[in-house]
Amino acid sequence: MGTIQEGVRQAIDNCLRVKKGDTAVIITDRETLGIGSALRKAAEKRTGTTAQLFIMEDFGQRPIQFPDVIKDALAGAVVSIYAAQGAKGELQTFRRPMLHAVDANPNLRHAHMIGITPQIMEDGMCSDYKEIQRISRLVYDKVKSARSIRVVTDKGCDFTAEFSPDLKWIVSDGDIRPRHWSNLPDGEVFTCPATLNGQVVIDGCLGDFFTEKHASIADTPICVQVKDGRADRATLQCKNEALLKEYAAYVFESDENSNRVGEFAIGTNTGLTRLIFNLLQDEKFPGIHIAFGSSYPTKTGATWDSKTHVDGVLKSPSIYVDGEPIMTKGTFQVARASCP
Repeated sequence: MGTIQEGVRQAIDNCLRVKKGDTAVIITDRETLGIGSALRKAAEKRTGTTAQLFIMEDFGQRPIQFPDVIKDALAGAVVSIYAAQGAKGELQTFRRPMLHAVDANPNLRHAHMIGITPQIMEDGMCSDYKEIQRISRLVYDKVKSARSIRVVTDKGCDFTAEFSPDLKWIVSDGDIRPRHWSNLPDGEVFTCPATLNGQVVIDGCLGDFFTEKHASIADTPICVQVKDGRADRATLQCKNEALLKEYAAYVFESDENSNRVGEFAIGTNTGLTRLIFNLLQDEKFPGIHIAFGSSYPTKTGATWDSKTHVDGVLKSPSIYVDGEPIMTKGTFQVARASCP
C-alpha cells in the first residue's frame, strides 16, 4: 500500500505525463472531490496553468445529462481526467457521451477513473507500472495472433472465445496516449471476441452500478450459457433473486446487442493481491473478465455497439491460448510473471 499522493503522482507524472503548457480538464463529483482536487492541484503544478474543474452535481441531480460546456472543454484540452462515482443510468446519459467527446479530440490524453476511492489510490494506483507494462507485453505477444482461448475455473466456468485478425487487441498498461484513453488504475490486455461459446460463471464482481450495490458475488455467482457470442436468457441462473432480475433486465432488455459479448480481457496488474469489489481496480486483477454490451468499436475495430456494458470478473481462472496454458488457477505462466 502506498499513499494517495503517490497515486496522484503516478497518474499525473507516469501515466498522463502532464507537462508545462498542457490544457487540463478534471471532472469529478462531491463524493470524490478530495481526489479530484488533489489531481487538479498536481496537474496545475506541472502545467503552470489553471485546470478546469467540473463537479457533476453542479449540473443537477444525478443521473445527469452530459453538458455542452464539458464537451467544449474536452474539445480544447490536451489532458483530461474523469474521477467520480457511478450512478444508475449515467453510463448512457453522461459517461458514453463524454467518451465520445474524448474520442473526437485526437490530441487528448484521458484517464478514466470511474468509482475511484482513497483505497484504490493507495493500492492499484501505487502498483509498479514498469512491471505491469512488462507483463502486459508478454501477454499481448501470446494472444495477438490467437485463434481461440479457453477459460476454465473450479466454479464450473468453461468457455472458448474465438478471435478475428480484423479485431484489435489493446494493451492498456498505464501508458496513456492520444486516441487511447485508459481506465486508471490500469493493467489489462483486451479485445472484442469474434464469438464465444460455453458456460460463463462470474464469481468475482460485476461492473456498472452492480459492484457498488452487490459487492462480492462469490456466494451468488451469475451463471449463463453463451451461444455464438450471445448470452442465452433461458440458462441464466443466480441464487440472489433481486440480482438475477436486475441483471437479466440489463443484459437482455436494454438493446439488441446488450446480451452480446463485447469484451474479452486479461488483467495484468500483478501488484494487486485481492479483489476489493470495485470494478475500476478489480478488472485489472490478474485473470479474466468479460463484458456483455459495448465492444468499444473505436478501440477494437468492431462493427457493432451497445448502449450498455457490464463487466464480470472471474476468480482464479486457467487460460489456454490455442491450447497453451498462460495462467493456471490465477497464476501467470508467462516468463516468470506471477500473481498471488
